[in-house]
Amino acid sequence: MQILRCAALSVALALLPGVAHPQGKTAPKDAKVYFITPYDGQKLRGGFWVRFGLRNMGVTHAGDEYHNAGHHHLLVDVNDPIDPKEPIPQDKSHLHFGAGQTETFLELPPGTHTLQLVLGDAKHYPFEPPVVSEKINLRVRQPPPQRGK
Repeated sequence: MQILRCAALSVALALLPGVAHPQGKTAPKDAKVYFITPYDGQKLRGGFWVRFGLRNMGVTHAGDEYHNAGHHHLLVDVNDPIDPKEPIPQDKSHLHFGAGQTETFLELPPGTHTLQLVLGDAKHYPFEPPVVSEKINLRVRQPPPQRGK
């Protein structure tokens, strides 16, 4: 009888909706994602390369369940924090690099923009603790006019 009560209690606790666990995998506390280029406050003309840096973790493809490895997500002009219990959205402001890319060529309209990196696990969830870069600010200026040929 005691065993049945323990089993029933275990099942009931497992099914409680209030007991939520983050979806993301654990990350080393010293893991860091950062921008190699561009740098905070940089003024750019036209398109530019964005290069991602990662320390104390590895880069892999989305869907690959390797320990201490994930893939990059680039947040463009995103003000709201990432929800650690939800997958990172995929839209024009949340760019996914699920093939393991560590750089991209970005073209933004003239104006002030922010960029931030988030490392996601195999299923696009942020790690626990989140591996998130500092947010950088950029100013994109109109590209120079092309001279007639």
